[in-house]
Amino acid sequence: MPKGDRFSFLERVAVYVASRIGLVTTSLTPILHPTPLRLRWLGALTFVGHLLFAWVWGVWLVQPYENFYLRGVMASLGLLLMTDTVSRDPTRRLSVLAFTLVFWIQLPVFFSWMYFCNDGNTVWLASYCAMILISYHVTDWRVATLGVASGTAIAWVLFLMVDPAAGTLLDKTFPVNLVVIGFSWASALVLGVSSANRRQEQLQNTLATIGIMAHELRTPLATMALVGDALRGEARGQAGTESEVRLDKLAQRMHALVRNMNHQIDLQIANARPGRLPVYREQVSAADVVREVVHTYPYRSAREREHVVVRIRRDFLFTGSRDLFLQVIVNLVKNALKALATNGAPMQPGQLTLEIDVSRERGRITVTDQGPGIDAHLRARIFEPFFSTDRSTRHGLGLAFCKRVVQGAGGTIRVRSEPGAGAAFVIDLPLARVPATQNSSLFTEP
Repeated sequence: MPKGDRFSFLERVAVYVASRIGLVTTSLTPILHPTPLRLRWLGALTFVGHLLFAWVWGVWLVQPYENFYLRGVMASLGLLLMTDTVSRDPTRRLSVLAFTLVFWIQLPVFFSWMYFCNDGNTVWLASYCAMILISYHVTDWRVATLGVASGTAIAWVLFLMVDPAAGTLLDKTFPVNLVVIGFSWASALVLGVSSANRRQEQLQNTLATIGIMAHELRTPLATMALVGDALRGEARGQAGTESEVRLDKLAQRMHALVRNMNHQIDLQIANARPGRLPVYREQVSAADVVREVVHTYPYRSAREREHVVVRIRRDFLFTGSRDLFLQVIVNLVKNALKALATNGAPMQPGQLTLEIDVSRERGRITVTDQGPGIDAHLRARIFEPFFSTDRSTRHGLGLAFCKRVVQGAGGTIRVRSEPGAGAAFVIDLPLARVPATQNSSLFTEP
């Protein structure tokens, strides 16, 4: 076999084997099971654990080497994970980087250093093996493998700089330790890869099921759209009559319901995908998005539409997905109308306001309602997946989806509210540009 063909054959074999064991089919997940609560608990465990073992190995069951100052630094890294900046949204790039750095320093680097400084004794042999297993349980197996290898190497170099004699690590006990460490590492690697494959399989099955359901739902929706077209045709056949107006309104309402259901299907599919949404490069007009939602929303009555007011103080363009932001505004309008419906009193024009403006070099979309407001303890969790203030009828994914879309465009979303004083959802977005043809005067649409 020619040399080039031999290498091509070997490459094909390597790719086949890697794909069969999941080395190239699973997506990279730097934080396993990323939730704010998980990050805070890991931070608390890091903080308390290092302080506790500083006392255990330094005071109670004294080891040859224990450094209280170094333990204090490691414990402080746990506090970093507990900060709101890092733990609030584990999918943010900053949170991922902070998490990876913290666990790389305080697991492979620190534990390897302590293992070397204690001459690989029984306590730190067990601790080092436990560190390997923990690494593969908190992060992706690829990140864990690279982290353990690099952390151990760096700790060894630092140890040689401090103690060129390398202690007694290279005596006859080292090969025994190496076998135990190798077994722990191999076991952790196999479990890490198999767990990643299992998660990927579950995700694919979930997406496949959602895809089938979406297909089955879109079929009757397409039929409903055809019925709406037929109603419009029937209305044109009765031009100038009262029936024409009534049939045309029914057709418009049916088409609006079909669009809304399709948007909801797209929302559920997007929420089923892990991590961040894809990066979109469309330049989107905030005013166009808001106007389209307000115009096409399936209101329960013409009177309900009268309560919605659009105020365009200054339009702006942002970079993102127009379709996804349509769903964001639809969700916020739907939530606001439901909140107003719970007031009990008749709705008045202007009780739901959508305002567009530019402030401090950022575009802003504000959706304000004069509903019952949101309690403080609920505001802290309102953007969490599967959390809803109305657990009897809501799935708790709408606002979580809104947050993902807005963050995917580089923006932020927050809520201002007080019980009994309504709620305002504020979306701030980086500007792509501000249309030069407009002025800054207020433009209001009923």
